[in-house]
Amino acid sequence: MSVSHELLDVVDENDNVVTVKTRGEIHARGLMHRAVHILVFNSDGELFLQKRSLSKDEQPGKWDSSAAGHLDSGEDYDNCAKREIAEELGIQVDQSLEQLFKLPATLLTGNEHCMVYRYAYDGPMVLHPEEIDDGRWISPAAMDQRVADHDPNLTESVCLIWKQYRALDSKTV
Repeated sequence: MSVSHELLDVVDENDNVVTVKTRGEIHARGLMHRAVHILVFNSDGELFLQKRSLSKDEQPGKWDSSAAGHLDSGEDYDNCAKREIAEELGIQVDQSLEQLFKLPATLLTGNEHCMVYRYAYDGPMVLHPEEIDDGRWISPAAMDQRVADHDPNLTESVCLIWKQYRALDSKTV
């Protein structure tokens, strides 16, 4: 099944399922749906960013969160996060990932309700070549600077997520 024919849940502003449509129709019509983003940090505190494949239908070639993806119809956020980190980075997660926060569906998130997770990892990664063109570790300070500079090479979603993460992070210090 092609990516545009994947079945996803259409949701309302409260993240309640309304119906099921294809990914292509959801994106074409700007309907609300669900996604996850995972922020992978190494033991040095660096964030792993992925460079989206140039073949992606949305924001090709831009730097994004470590792993991300849509929830399949009927899938929950936690299972999707484990699936996406395995599919995109080759990381097999046995336990649950740490849920950080949820962003409501807006134009900045591509009309996606986004659950954001954190995962600590120092092991090897196998980047999915159809999803990711490149990946690299970045210090929090360097990421702060890129976001503050409105770096056009970053996705809008990762900028929004990073700002929310840093606000949350500053409250826990």
